[in-house]
Order: sequence, then structure tokens, then C-alpha cells
Amino acid sequence: MEQRWSARLAERKAQHLYRRCRVADSPQGPQMRIDGKPLIAFCSNDYLGLASDERIAKALKQGVDHWGSGSGAAHLVNGHSSAHQALEEELADWLGRERVLLFSTGYMANLGIITGLLERGDQLFEDRLNHASLIDAGLLGNARLHRYRHCDMQSLRQQLAASPEGMRMVATDGVFSMDGDIALLGEMASICSSERTLLMVDDAHGLGVLGREGRGCVDEAGLTQSDVAVLMGTLGKAFGVAGAFVAGSELLIETLIQQARSYIYTTAMPAALAEATRASLRIVREERWRRDKLESLMWRFREGAEAIGLSLMPSRTPIQPILLGEPEKAVAWSRRLEEHGFLVTAIRPPTVPAGQARLRVTLSAAHEEAQVDSLLQTLAVILEEQAA
Repeated sequence: MEQRWSARLAERKAQHLYRRCRVADSPQGPQMRIDGKPLIAFCSNDYLGLASDERIAKALKQGVDHWGSGSGAAHLVNGHSSAHQALEEELADWLGRERVLLFSTGYMANLGIITGLLERGDQLFEDRLNHASLIDAGLLGNARLHRYRHCDMQSLRQQLAASPEGMRMVATDGVFSMDGDIALLGEMASICSSERTLLMVDDAHGLGVLGREGRGCVDEAGLTQSDVAVLMGTLGKAFGVAGAFVAGSELLIETLIQQARSYIYTTAMPAALAEATRASLRIVREERWRRDKLESLMWRFREGAEAIGLSLMPSRTPIQPILLGEPEKAVAWSRRLEEHGFLVTAIRPPTVPAGQARLRVTLSAAHEEAQVDSLLQTLAVILEEQAA
């Protein structure tokens, strides 16, 4: 067994696919110390710059003073506090949905949705570029998994038409985490309605960033609970904290409470974290300037990239990938950027398809225009080096 493990690790290293953890010595933010080195980070999902917000930290500290450090048990035992309950109600009010159910992580939420709602004989349809948690949930569940071509509505229609009658669900990312593009939710909702198929959206990267008060890409598309029955959101990205939730009807939430094993058989998030998330939600709703600034920085980066001849993937979100092709090239660019004081992670297979390794540049409302301009200047230097 150990011989096989060693061989697999050696193979990854040879293919430039080996990963390792970098150690941060500073709070999350644009300016960080990574492995003891000062770097400007353009790879975080802290889209609104809230991960180090003093108001959220204060709410967390006050929550620890009141609730202690841990919840002690699962939600269905005695781990569900009034702080959890208040957070669920406030999230439901924000999203205009009947109820919300908290999960410890987005991965666990997606696993709970797919395995808790679909049974043997049911059909599940997923975009090929969905997040790994949705794909894994489909592979682990009892429903038959179908994967349609990325954002290809004709492919989805054909697969639905060829599938048997019965319980069917289409599950998609809202904003695709590695490409930054947005699912065609309006068209998907229409297809699902005509095909009597449940639509589920994982809006981990849209919530807080898009839509009115940051309600995400479902809201931006003008859709409601009647169009998108199952909405999953995470709290560790734009919200700057940790955790996840599912939002939908009373019947949906009650079903998940009874059948989602990843909800039932795990300790609830600390109540103090729920208090911190309540503070974060208020900021997300009220401080529109963060979304406005983030959008301005996104367009500044895209226009600057075009000016230096750098081709970007089509995205109007904070996720701005630079497609480079082979893993070795992506790693080389990432290292060169680090030499100039920037942290931009190389994304390689299996996170993305073979031949589509990239730099995943992500922007935050905490970035300054000068930092974006400096990154662009460094990318221009690398481009010139490549052309020489």
C-alpha cells in the first residue's frame, strides 16, 4: 500500500500537479505574510473584504463570552441555540424564502441535499464544471447521475428528454468557481418548469456579490423560490466567516432535517460563529459600496489585461482566470508572480480539465486600485518574458 502511495505522489510531482499548504502568519486580507514572506494576495474568496472586519470579530468575541467556544452537540440533540435560530430566520428574510437550514460546510450541505432528497431510480443532472462537492454528492447518492456540457442548454434538454419520468433534479453552480461565468439560470428555470424538474443552485460564489443586497445570482436573474426550489449558500467567502445553509420551502427544510445525514450526524457550528455571521449579514445587506467597489476593480483589471494583450476568460465576477494550458506553465507564472510580491495560485487538474491549467485571479473589495495596477504591470513583464 505504501509503495502505491509513494508512486502516486511521485507521479503527481512529475506532472507538476503536487500541492502543498502555504502557512499564513497574518490575518486574511490583500497584504499577507505567507511562509514568512510579505505578499499581496489575489487568490482569496474574501470578496467583500469581511474576513478581518473588526465588527464581525467583535461579534464573535461577544458570542464566545456568552455561548462559549463550542456547541457541544448536533442541532437535533441540544446544539441548536437561539443564535442559530435567529441566523436562520434572518437569512430566510434576506433571501425571501420560507426557511433556512444551517450546515457546517458547503460540501456537507451539497451532500445533504443530493443524498437526502433523491432516491434510487431518481435522475440527477449536473453541469460538467460543477464544484467537486456537487459531483461527489451525485456519485455517492442513489440517483442516476447525468452530466451535461458546460452551460449548454441544448445538451441539458436532450438529456432530460431521454430520461425516464419520475423525480428529477438539475443541480448547478450559480457562479462557476474556476471559470467565473454564471449559469444561464433564467433559461434553466424555464426548462425545469416545462420538464417538471426540480432546480437546485449552489450560489457559493454569487451570494454577497451579485443581486439586490447581495442576494446572489438567483435574485439577479429575477427568480424566486418557485423557480429555484433549492438554494445553497456558503458563509466562508463573501461573508468572511464559515459555514453554509440551504434555503427553500418549509417542506424542503423539514425533509432535510429528517433525511440529510450530513446535517443529522454532525456537531452544530459554534453559536458564537452564528452571532458573527449575523453581524456579517447586516454588513452584506447594508454596505452596497463594497459590491460597487468590487465591480469597479473587476472592470479595471479586465480593461488593463486587454490593454497589455492578456487574454482572460469571459467573466463579470471577482473570479478572473488566466488560461495557460499546461500545469508546468501555470506553476511557472505563479512562481514568477511570487518573486514580484504577488500570491496567485496555479489551478491545475483535477480541479480543472486537462489542458486548462490557469491562474485564478480573484478580487476583493479590500484591494486598492494601485494593487490591481501593480499586478497588471507584473503580468505585462511576464508576457514580455514569454515572448522573448
